[in-house]
Amino acid sequence: MTHFEPFERSSPMNATFDMPLARFGIGEVVRHRIFDFRGIVFDVDPVFANSEEWYEAIPEELRPFKEQPFYHLLAENAESSYVAYVSQQNLVVDDSGDPIDHPAIAAMFDLTEGGRYRLREQLRH
Repeated sequence: MTHFEPFERSSPMNATFDMPLARFGIGEVVRHRIFDFRGIVFDVDPVFANSEEWYEAIPEELRPFKEQPFYHLLAENAESSYVAYVSQQNLVVDDSGDPIDHPAIAAMFDLTEGGRYRLREQLRH
């Protein structure tokens, strides 16, 4: 059986809305703190913005609170590449330095000399 660490609300808060601020930025490489996958952030929702059906499908003991940033990731695990939607409480920085091998990266990001991912100019707003 896997042991899950409880998440504490220790994020910096946005004083205007009393919501946690986004910890990760577009192009940042992150990994899931429980499940074995990692990815590149390509969008951020300030609070949960997916369907109730998606939310209810998460086992109750793992279900994150909605009032926090949620991240859209170009994700990968050992078997496949996919798009993931993950709460801030379940992400940590991936400092492995290993590249992400996702087929959509070339369309969305440029890889910089330092090995970082920068959103392509035509996709920035």
